[in-house]
Amino acid sequence: MLKVAYHPIYRHQLVENHRFPMIKYELIPEQLIREGVCNDDNFFTPTAIQDSDILTTHSNEYLNKLNSLSLSKKEARPIGFPLSNELINREKIIMQGTVDSASAAIKNGVSMNVAGGTHHAFKGKGEAFCLLNDQAIAANFLLKKNLVKKILIVEIDVHQGNGTASIFENNKDVFTLSFHGKNNYPFRKETSDLDIEFDDGTNDSAYLNKLKYVLPSVIDDVEPDFLFYLSGVDVIENDKLGKLALSIDGCKKRDQFVFEKCKENKLPVQVSMGGGYSSILSEIINSHVNTFKLAQDIFF
Repeated sequence: MLKVAYHPIYRHQLVENHRFPMIKYELIPEQLIREGVCNDDNFFTPTAIQDSDILTTHSNEYLNKLNSLSLSKKEARPIGFPLSNELINREKIIMQGTVDSASAAIKNGVSMNVAGGTHHAFKGKGEAFCLLNDQAIAANFLLKKNLVKKILIVEIDVHQGNGTASIFENNKDVFTLSFHGKNNYPFRKETSDLDIEFDDGTNDSAYLNKLKYVLPSVIDDVEPDFLFYLSGVDVIENDKLGKLALSIDGCKKRDQFVFEKCKENKLPVQVSMGGGYSSILSEIINSHVNTFKLAQDIFF
């Protein structure tokens, strides 16, 4: 059964605005149920992660500042959210959702978090709406528990996973692969194990051809036994924060290829939703829901 992490707190009213459509976290589960992709049994409600698990990835100093809401204005400004205890708790629940879905993926082949993809969070700082790094924390959790030995993190979001790249820059057990827009945020990139950059206006054909060439080769070379997939839909043409030009169908074919490679290579895969900021809300929801549909169809 496809297991999906979801908590009502994912939609945080205090920070919802035109740049960050938090309502998508509410609408995605509703549409999954309405279309018969999922039922109530597919969803589980994560609790807040323990600080000890966060500290496998983030510094004690940074976590203490988050917990005490004592980040300086200079430290808080890049995050972009007004900080509050409720927001910190929300972030911790998202972290546990990804940890739990990673464990579920080992059992079932695939598992999803309706939120997550907070790949701009570094060891000692947050930025771009990311306070803590969910897939980095989950990766370190799996390694610490000796549940896996080699991890591949595949970030297919219009923005480079700079925080993730930095966290794992000296970790031979985690290979970071980022597909992203060359001229998009962050404007000073970190160095992933492999960065694939796309020019503005890249269409379905060019994008998918590159993905289909690179991903199988990386899987063969790295030989991972677990894959984290950040499936941002901010690659589609109408996205307000993206500069690429994929169609919704092209985005769907992207997800299909990733899932098929995971199934073919018997790679458990945890999926976090990442970004999506189209000017048309239905495009965001439909693009994300396609990811869940494909996971259900290919693995179950």
